[in-house]
Amino acid sequence: MQYKLTTPCTAEELAKLRAGDTVLLSGVVYTARDQAHKRMLEALDKGEPLPFPLEGSAIYYVGPTPERPGEVIGSAGPTTSGRMDAMSPRLLDLGNKVMIGKGKRDAAVKEAVRRNGAVYLAALGGAGALMAKSVKTLEVIAWPDLGCEAVRRLTVEDMPLTVILDAHGGDLYESGPEAYKAAESSL
Repeated sequence: MQYKLTTPCTAEELAKLRAGDTVLLSGVVYTARDQAHKRMLEALDKGEPLPFPLEGSAIYYVGPTPERPGEVIGSAGPTTSGRMDAMSPRLLDLGNKVMIGKGKRDAAVKEAVRRNGAVYLAALGGAGALMAKSVKTLEVIAWPDLGCEAVRRLTVEDMPLTVILDAHGGDLYESGPEAYKAAESSL
């Protein structure tokens, strides 16, 4: 199935999604990679506010390249999500609902996704120019010293994504190969 979603997202809205579904995401998406995640957790440990509200948020694991004249953003392909695994459950427990990246996630992240009614969506790796076409506005909102890893507020329109982990425990990295093998054996 294909769904259109607009951020911020609620657990109720995300409950209809299943691993393998496609999503066209619109609204505000925040960028944060490993260094930004570390700073967010440090801020939480100190009782300091985060640079954006976590409730219903979408976080894209991306470090975009510099934009060319006339462009909003440069290439904006996903980075490997596993580097955020140790930090993601805490953010999910505090209200983050959508994570966007590429690659498998660990058991703790899977459990936090299920527990919080969240989702993990995959962006097309190697298709940074395609992903960038969805970005309509960009503003650096925190830690510009991190360069490409600074936190940005993006406004996106119909960003094409695939549900990898759903709120019901579905994992496309597990169900996808099984479905392929079943289809292959029926030929």
